[in-house]
Amino acid sequence: MKDNDRAVASSTLLLSGLPEDIRERLLDGARACVFERGTTIFLQGEQAQAIYIVLDGWVKLYRIAPNGAEAVVGVFTKGRSFGEAVAFRNDRYPVSAEAVTWCRLIRIEADLLLRQIRENPEVATSVLSATFTHLHALVAQLEALKARTGAQRVAEFLLELTENDDGACEVTLPYDKVLIAGRLGMKPESLSRAFAKLKDHGVMVRQNKAEIDDVEALRSFAEEDPANAWAR
Repeated sequence: MKDNDRAVASSTLLLSGLPEDIRERLLDGARACVFERGTTIFLQGEQAQAIYIVLDGWVKLYRIAPNGAEAVVGVFTKGRSFGEAVAFRNDRYPVSAEAVTWCRLIRIEADLLLRQIRENPEVATSVLSATFTHLHALVAQLEALKARTGAQRVAEFLLELTENDDGACEVTLPYDKVLIAGRLGMKPESLSRAFAKLKDHGVMVRQNKAEIDDVEALRSFAEEDPANAWAR
């Protein structure tokens, strides 16, 4: 791994709370891996053999329903980790993971993590913290699906991509619109309709770019009472 890789890994919720010597021990036994777009990282039902930290690119976690439909559980980018809970339990992956862009990941072997947990209880606390964050994100995702219109969900997604608090800005859509729709619990045609509705709120989408006229105004729309949004 490069020095910068260690810096990214050390800043993650999984490792940032650990004493430096324990963190370095885990990273000394880790390695950086490259995955091309569309490559499977692991499959649902496989024995959990590793935890991953994203260095560059985007990874999606998904499940395949009995009818063959794909449900996107989460999409992760630089500085995010996944696979901790099942590695902690020496269990099987409940989801599949796929590189949706070219990406580099840090792979930490599950056996190494479990050995460190037995020797250093602080590691277990870090795993639980990361797992809680994943759970909180899933609860927020469920709330958005139940209590937000499609256009509001898309607005929230765009706001996650910008670092601006106000004013105009342009953001790049990080992956294709089919995956964006899946992440937001929508069909591609519903996503297109949502983008069209956002024109009234100062958002213009062209190819993989979204131009936002007023970030603060878009945030107000995203947080608006859904009853008012549905009435539009």
